Amino acid sequence: MTESESIAYDVVVIGAGPVGENVADRTRAAGLSTAIVEGELVGGECSYWACMPSKALLRPVIAHADARRTPGLSRAAQAPLDAAAVLAHRDEYTSHWKDDGQVRWVEGIGADLYRGRGRLAGPRTVEVTGPDGTRRVLTARHAVAVCTGTRAALPDLPGLDDVRPWTSREATSAQSVPGRLIVVGGGVVAVEMATAWQALGSRVTLLVRGKGLLARMEPFAGELVADALTEAGADIRTGTSVASVTRENGTVVALTDTGERIEADEILFATGRAPRTDDIGLETVGLEPGSWLPVDDSLRVDGHDWLYAVGDVNHRALLTHQGKYQARIAGAAIAARASGEPALESGPWGAHAATADHDAVPQVVFTDPEAAAVGLSLAEAEEAGHRVRAVDVDLSTVAGAGLYRDGYAGRARMVVDLEDEIVRGVTFVGPGVGELIHSATIAVVGQVPVGRLWHAVPSYPTISEVWLRLLEAYRDN
Repeated sequence: MTESESIAYDVVVIGAGPVGENVADRTRAAGLSTAIVEGELVGGECSYWACMPSKALLRPVIAHADARRTPGLSRAAQAPLDAAAVLAHRDEYTSHWKDDGQVRWVEGIGADLYRGRGRLAGPRTVEVTGPDGTRRVLTARHAVAVCTGTRAALPDLPGLDDVRPWTSREATSAQSVPGRLIVVGGGVVAVEMATAWQALGSRVTLLVRGKGLLARMEPFAGELVADALTEAGADIRTGTSVASVTRENGTVVALTDTGERIEADEILFATGRAPRTDDIGLETVGLEPGSWLPVDDSLRVDGHDWLYAVGDVNHRALLTHQGKYQARIAGAAIAARASGEPALESGPWGAHAATADHDAVPQVVFTDPEAAAVGLSLAEAEEAGHRVRAVDVDLSTVAGAGLYRDGYAGRARMVVDLEDEIVRGVTFVGPGVGELIHSATIAVVGQVPVGRLWHAVPSYPTISEVWLRLLEAYRDN
């Protein structure tokens, strides 16, 4: 290892995924010199192993499902998906796991990119060890932003290391379709990957420890997604845990807690996420390696006026769009403090505070049917002490749904605060509902009075007319 070289910047960002890129973009726009450190591909998990490849796999699946239920297309769409073409489409969206374009973007905003492992080496100091062993020390006058994200959390199971299980990374980057696939988990990654690989030709067995799928959403969301997966041929087993796993002559053998033996070609564990903070030098600034990093609403780490933790790593909302939202807030807060302004005071665009992370987080699950939600579920609203009422609408009764595809099945729920007469949460489940969720997000974030929503007239005949049906259901009951 060569002797260290010390270089000073206003801001140093550890992690060049979408979150780190957006922090750097905002600090550079404010005129602050900025360095970004990345040990893998610039663009991060989202670009190469999560959002982009998973949605590139799922889009043909959902389009095929729609076509098979659309008059004039249904007969032509009965053939199975061309799996090779879908995987090639996915590869294009990941730029074949090359980051040249993302590197050019970093260069274009005027930030300096350092490839290698970045670790804190004390306050305002980041040590970078390059691929060739070269060591550099970067110092930050104003801020260090940790944007290292998360990794898949694997359970402590006998035999797991020898099995070489899939995590979300392998599930989104696999180059061939396994004949049989076990998916362990019932959350977003589990149901999306079960949907994709079942449609591409795998025989999927979904092992869910809990009572159902998508436990963090309204109960009907998981029920409708489970029904569709079962109809597509997946075998869903709830209340089932994996006790051990082995690989025998290339075949994965999973033993359940009830002693059942299940065989497959591959096994995917989608059982949660852990912060990528175990080897970034947290101990040098009095923090625990491997821990989540609690922050205030400006994304500054508690007790450290120079250290920010942005995106998944702070455990507020593990979603790319929320991480990018936080990044814009953090970048503006860093710039404000660097110029001597109080970051949490209100400005023309509001205070530099990530308030949306508390009660207005939107999410879309790209299954068939899609599930989309924002704000509080009925149970969450009641637990928070709000006096609320939920109103439900069968989406198949909306004219636009029938036009969308034959046999449309779905459901919508609006949770209304009875005291403030505002919407606390909305959930949609059905084909194409992902495009509805932003209207719900605006209603929740804007705390739009229900009386005003009557005057937001949905176009006919679109699925958006569900808003009128929800308001009618609230008025009439």
